[in-house]
Amino acid sequence: MPDQPQCKWMGKSGTGYMYYIHSLPVSFNANQDGNYIYAKKNSKGSWVPIYIGQGDLGDRISDNHHQAACIKKKGATHVHVHLVSKENDRTAEESDLLANYTNAYKPDGCNEKEGG
Repeated sequence: MPDQPQCKWMGKSGTGYMYYIHSLPVSFNANQDGNYIYAKKNSKGSWVPIYIGQGDLGDRISDNHHQAACIKKKGATHVHVHLVSKENDRTAEESDLLANYTNAYKPDGCNEKEGG
């Protein structure tokens, strides 16, 4: 992926996470664990997150994603990915990003807040 375009997403903690950008549709081989962000550009040319998640990219970046209909409806054009092998690190990164990009939650995005 070295020639792939990249984007840095900032967590609420101030930590920057570098992601590789892929146009949709795209598929990944199984057993590639990481974080991902379905996204689109706004009218100013800035990336807007539609869904932030983590897991096996081969499973999560697909039409079988549990929020696939919402992601498509909200206009995702790309998926940004960051390989992270340890689950604890992935969930911490996901939480940090969601804390900063609250627009990824419904109704603007497709993430659902725990507890409703």
